[in-house]
Amino acid sequence: MGYESPDELDVQLDDGLAVITIDRPQARNAIAPETMDQLDRALDKVAGAQALVITGGGDRAFVSGGDLKQLAALRTEPEAAAMAWRMRTLCDRIAAFPAPVIAALNGHALGGGAEVAVAADIRIAAADVKIAFNQVSLAIMPAWGGAERLAKLVGYSEALLLAGTGTVLDASAAERIGLVNRVVPRESFDAEWRALARSLANPSAGEIKRVLGGASADEAVAAFARLWVSDEHWAAADRLQQRRTQR
Repeated sequence: MGYESPDELDVQLDDGLAVITIDRPQARNAIAPETMDQLDRALDKVAGAQALVITGGGDRAFVSGGDLKQLAALRTEPEAAAMAWRMRTLCDRIAAFPAPVIAALNGHALGGGAEVAVAADIRIAAADVKIAFNQVSLAIMPAWGGAERLAKLVGYSEALLLAGTGTVLDASAAERIGLVNRVVPRESFDAEWRALARSLANPSAGEIKRVLGGASADEAVAAFARLWVSDEHWAAADRLQQRRTQR
């Protein structure tokens, strides 16, 4: 089923799978102040989903960074800091989402768009897209938490090279260094990200995310025990047993 969505963000929730689409074709899906407000509300709407996908409208841009036409109005350090904190907090919300988050890179992820992409747990990209932390081309730097997340993904030295030079990577190069997890042909991109997201939309994946994020041994065992006594576990065990007896 679909939700009534703001004009430039589409929010869909179907059987535990939530999809947020940033759709601002006039700005190549760039982030404006109103987009931040809409994204905040969208994350509220999808609370409880078993998997979340963030993608862009069209096939040219995932997110092309901040909307420079609108953000050019910010001329003081306090204004710039407030904007950075606002979007950094939203990227933190994406990263802390309790269920797996997939960034489906339908188009180029540049500057702030790359920061949104690395806030997700998993990145799947169409083969013809490019990704870059190229804020240096505007004599600025990543400020939405992306630099720190980039370093965790590819290591300190590689992150400094990428963000310090603004190197633009194609999807294959990004996959080789671990910045992108899957690269798929453009013609099958929509089907493949949906299949990946659907496979992750289950209670076990959410618990696994929490354990990988640093849960204690006690918390990990407690999560396993909760899953063990769930109806879903016993139904799956019954199906497996039935298949074995039919062989």
